[in-house]
Order: sequence, then structure tokens, then C-alpha cells
Amino acid sequence: MQDPEQLTTSKMQSLVEGFFWLLPNIGIGLAVLAGFWIGGWAARRAIVFAFKRRRRHDLGELLGGFLRWTLILAGVLVFATIVFPSVKPSDLLATLGIGSLAVGLAFRDILQNWFSGMMILYSQPFRVGDQIVSGDHEGTVEHVEARATLIKTYDGQRVVIPNSNLYTRSIVVRTHYPVRRSQCDVTIGYADDPDAAAAAVLAALSRVEGVVQDPPPDARAWEIGESGVVLRVRWWTDSTRSKVVAAQGRAVAAIRGALQEAGVDMPYPTRTVLFHDQTDEADGDRTRQREGWPAGKDPPAPRPLNALTIRRAPQD
Repeated sequence: MQDPEQLTTSKMQSLVEGFFWLLPNIGIGLAVLAGFWIGGWAARRAIVFAFKRRRRHDLGELLGGFLRWTLILAGVLVFATIVFPSVKPSDLLATLGIGSLAVGLAFRDILQNWFSGMMILYSQPFRVGDQIVSGDHEGTVEHVEARATLIKTYDGQRVVIPNSNLYTRSIVVRTHYPVRRSQCDVTIGYADDPDAAAAAVLAALSRVEGVVQDPPPDARAWEIGESGVVLRVRWWTDSTRSKVVAAQGRAVAAIRGALQEAGVDMPYPTRTVLFHDQTDEADGDRTRQREGWPAGKDPPAPRPLNALTIRRAPQD
């Protein structure tokens, strides 16, 4: 039976000898791993450069980073097979497959956002600088990352929206087309000519800064309102939010001024409120139809309030 001290010494000696035997493999493995690392860095730079020339910088960053880490992972697998010859690549791939399944289940939302971001960058439903509406959020797209899209709202706040939400839900792209239409409704009096009022409005809009003339503005009688005839006025401006707001302010002021100058009435809503209770003797002619009062030549006589009797429900 060997002495414990001798047994420990022999084991340490065997480990040291095994390490020296593995030194050439470790050196070769490190060189191969460094080659994969440099190759991944070069591949990422090449992809980013190629997509940047096509003005697809964000997509190039995403694909370049994915390819880089894929090559680094492949280099780690090759390094393991070189340093430990007994390890088979098939065993590593099987272990990697089980691990990938576990990682996929644990990071399902992250992977879903990553693939959604890649599809957004590939199909380009919107681009950086576009103004979009997604749910309750509206603003300018600043950057599309691997996990989320960053937008800046019009009041100077940043909103981080997961890419899966943008890819699976409807989006309104405000600046997809160069011009956008705005509109407002104006009520004119029943005695005024709608065609003449519309002509005055169109003449005023032709002089408003920011209102484009192709397509031309449009004004027409739209409906019969409670207080007058409703004109619907529509015009086109640059699709950028700041220009839409500025042009709308100038257009509304010009419409009001043109109608006033043309002598067109812009009536207020009219309401009639009756404050009588229909039991007062001074209520007027009872032979005429009144609200809630029977008509006829022999209407019921008015009753003073103090003469009214209140019927009480019978008590048990």
C-alpha cells in the first residue's frame, strides 16, 4: 500500500507532466482562437462597411455583430477539440444544442426582439429620422437597436419600444410620403353662399407660407350643422411635424381673416333655455301647444303651486 504522501506526489507529478504534454496543443489552440477572433472582427468591419455604402448602417451593425460572435463561438469549439483531443466535435455540438434550447427558452423575449429588429432593418417599414406612431407613442425614430427601437417624442422625451411590438403591430409612418394633408371645419351662416365662402378661403390659402399648391387646397360645403353650413377645408403641407403645425396655424388665421373680409357670418352655436314650470298663471296663452302642455280651445286652468296636492303612497 502506497504512502499517502507518495500518492499525492505522484498525482501532482502526473498533472505537471500532462500539462507539459498539453502545452503545444494549448499554444496551437490559442493561435486558432486568436485567428477566429481576428476573423470575426474583420468580418464585422467588412459587413458594416458594405451595408454603410448602401445606407443600411443599422442592419450592417446587427448582422456584423451576429457574425462576429458566431465565429468566436466556433473558435472556442475548435480550441476545445485541439486542447482536449478526446473531446469529439459531435459531443460539443450536442451539448451546445441542448444548451441553446435552454438559453432560447430562458431568453425567448430577447431573441424575439432580436429577430424582429433584424426583420425591421431588412424590410425597412420606417427609417431613422422618420416620424411614427406606435400605440400611444409618437415621435422621431433615433436608432434601431438589436432589442428595441428608440424614438424621441415631440416634447423631448425618449421612448424605448421593443422591436417585437413594432414588427407585429400596426405603425403609422407620418413622414413616409413627402406631403401630408391637414383639415379644419368652418361653420358659416345659412344666409351666406357656401361657394363664395369657399372661393374666399381658397384664395387665402394660396398665399399661406407652407401650404403646397400641388395637390391644391380644397374647400366645399360638407354638412348642415346646428348653427349653419359646415365648410370642410383641406390643404397639404410638408409631412414633418413642425412644418405641419406651423402651416396649420397660419392657415387657420388666413381662413378666419378671409371670411371676415368677405363679410361671411361665422355664427356661434345657439341654444334656447326655458325656465318656466308651466303652472304659473302668467305663463301665456294656454290654447297654444307648449312643451308638455296639452293644446286645444279648452285647456286646463293653470294651478298655483300652493294649490297642488301631493299624493302620498299608502303605508302598510
